[in-house]
Amino acid sequence: MIILLALGLSLLVFILALLWILVPAFYGLPPVPTKPERIRKALELVNLQPGEVLYDLGAGDGRVLLIAAREFRAKAVGIEVGPIQCALIWLRAVARGFGNQIQVRWANFYKADLRDADIIFVYATSKEVVKLAPHLEKQLKKGARVVSISADFPEWEPLTFDERELIFVYEMPPKQGSLGTYMAQNL
Repeated sequence: MIILLALGLSLLVFILALLWILVPAFYGLPPVPTKPERIRKALELVNLQPGEVLYDLGAGDGRVLLIAAREFRAKAVGIEVGPIQCALIWLRAVARGFGNQIQVRWANFYKADLRDADIIFVYATSKEVVKLAPHLEKQLKKGARVVSISADFPEWEPLTFDERELIFVYEMPPKQGSLGTYMAQNL
């Protein structure tokens, strides 16, 4: 009986681990966590204010949401395609007392309704941001800000840029240009 219970528990852990990795990978989104210091720098650079609504596209383990809620007193919404990640984020938010301040939505962020966002946080590849740009342009309100880690939107000129941490900040509607036009004006 104990052996069957241990086998069943092992199988459950194996299935959960597969879901953790395979569901996001199916969408082409590798689970790569961001260091907390880099998240704080990005949220400072985008000037996140108390009460603003931040969306984290591909919320992973929820660390961006927790930092935004705890340290910046923002309302934080995670869009995550992995069901296990969604459950983990929800459990972490409730356990830390942020159940009213943090929401998590099990969804594909390319199709998500982002109209009430003040800030979009995205840590994606160059290929993904090119695909995401039209969705953001169509959905985001004037004055909303987008902060991207590691990948710039190649047809948008950043509002600001942190070269050391590779953090790009844009304001909607995006100014046509590129990182090159930003650099030429700010050197």
